[in-house]
Amino acid sequence: MIKLTINGKTVEIEEGATIMEAAAKAGIKIPSLCHLKDVHTYGSCRICVVEVDGMKNLQASCIVRARDGMVVHTNSPKVRAARKVLYELLLSDHPKDCLSCNRNQNCELQELGYELGITETRLEGERSGCSVDISPSITRDTSKCILCRRCVTVCNEIQHVGAIQAQNRGFDTVISPAMGLPLNSTACAMCGQCTVVCPTGALQETDGLSRVWKALGDPGKRVVVQVAPAVRAALGEEFGLPCGTPVTGKMASALHELGFDDVFDTLFSADLTIIEEGTELLHRLFAVLTGGDAVLPMITSCSPGWIKHIEHQFPEELDHLSTCKSPHTMMGAVVKSFYADRLSMDPRDLYVVSVMPCTAKKYEIERGEMEVDGNRDVDAVLTTRELARMIKSAGIDFVNLPEGSFDAPLGLSTGAADIFGVTGGVMEAALRTVYELVTGRELPFEGLHVTPIVGLEQIKTASFVIEDTLP
Repeated sequence: MIKLTINGKTVEIEEGATIMEAAAKAGIKIPSLCHLKDVHTYGSCRICVVEVDGMKNLQASCIVRARDGMVVHTNSPKVRAARKVLYELLLSDHPKDCLSCNRNQNCELQELGYELGITETRLEGERSGCSVDISPSITRDTSKCILCRRCVTVCNEIQHVGAIQAQNRGFDTVISPAMGLPLNSTACAMCGQCTVVCPTGALQETDGLSRVWKALGDPGKRVVVQVAPAVRAALGEEFGLPCGTPVTGKMASALHELGFDDVFDTLFSADLTIIEEGTELLHRLFAVLTGGDAVLPMITSCSPGWIKHIEHQFPEELDHLSTCKSPHTMMGAVVKSFYADRLSMDPRDLYVVSVMPCTAKKYEIERGEMEVDGNRDVDAVLTTRELARMIKSAGIDFVNLPEGSFDAPLGLSTGAADIFGVTGGVMEAALRTVYELVTGRELPFEGLHVTPIVGLEQIKTASFVIEDTLP
C-alpha cells in the first residue's frame, strides 16, 4: 500500500494504481473521454490531466501511476485552463450539430462541455475529412470521431473481431476498416459493441425509426411489433429508472399507445426455436448412434452476429450450426403465414417490427435468406434506444403508464424462453427440452453439466472435435 495526497485528502491505495483510481477512492471525479474502466486506457484525450507537485508538466491521470508521497491537484487553475483548451481543440474539429444529432443529451462530449463550463468555442482551424458509412446495422460518421479509440479496443481486444483500426497518422488519422473499406464489406460481426462505447455520435445504430413511423401512418398496413426479452430490463434506464428495472407492462402499454396494431412477445418464438433446435439435435444424435451421418456437436443459431462471425472466421465449421432461424425471424415468418391466414390478409399488408437489443438483427433482416417472394420475414428492427426515442417523441409519460400486456396468442411463452436473455440460457433451454422429450422427466439442475461460450472472443478457444464415443 502507498499513501498520497489528492486535493488535501490523504489516500491509501494499492501500489500500481493510477492517479485516477486513487482519486476515485477518495470520492474525487476526474473528467475523461478516452478512458473506459477495466477496458481501455490510452491517454489520448488528455482531459484527465492533473497537476503533481515537483513535475513540470501536467500528467494524464488515467495512465500515470500513483507514487508514495505524491501530492496531486485535480482542480487547480492550471488544470482547469488546460482542460478547457483541450476541449476547445476537440470542438475545433467537430461539426457541433448537437441539436440534430441522435446523441443529443446523451453524449459524453456534450456533457463534458457542461462540466468544464464551456460557453464559447474560441478556436477554429482546418477540419479533417468527413465520411459517412451506412451499413445495415451501424452508421459511421468520421466528422464526429474524437479518436478516443474505445471502439478499436472493444472490437480488437474484447470481441476479437478486428474490423476497425486507427488508419494514417497525425491530423489524417481516422478510425476505419483497412483501406477505408465500408463496414459491410469487412469481417465486422455487426454486434454493435463499438456503438455502446462511443462517447459521441461517430458510431451509432443505423436508423430504423423513419420507416417504422411511415408504416404506422399507412392506413393500408397492419403493423405488428415484437419485443425481445432483454429490452424489458433495459428500457427503463432511458427514463430514469434504476438499471435492470423490469418494465414489461409499461412497455406493452407504450407500444399500444404508439399505434401498433398487435404487440407480441418474442418469447413465443423463442419457445418455437427451442422445439426446433432440440428436435434437430435429437435427429443428429440419433443419426450418429445408428451409424448414420450427422455433424456434431451442434451449435445454436439464435445470434446473427455470431453467424456472421463464423462465416468470416470459421467457414469450415458452418455445418455445426443449427439450421433454425433466430427467434424474431421465426416470429416474423409465423406472423406472415399463420397469423395472416387467420386474419385473411395478404402477408404484404402486414408490417413486422422487431425491438431488439442487438444491432446485428438489423443486418440479419437484410439477408436474402430472410425473404420469400420479395417479402421479408421482418421489415424493420429497432434498438432499445430507438424505442425510447419513439416513446419520448410521442409525448408518452412512460414512468406513469399503467401495466399493460402482450396480445394473445403470440404473446404467450414458457420458462424455457424466459432464460434466453442470460448467459448460456439458449443452450440450457435446448438441453432441458431434449431431456424431457426423451425421458418424459424434467432435468434436475444438478444434472446439467455444460460450459457456455461467452462472447465472440471465446469461440477461438472452443473445440469443434467430437469424441469417438458418445455417452
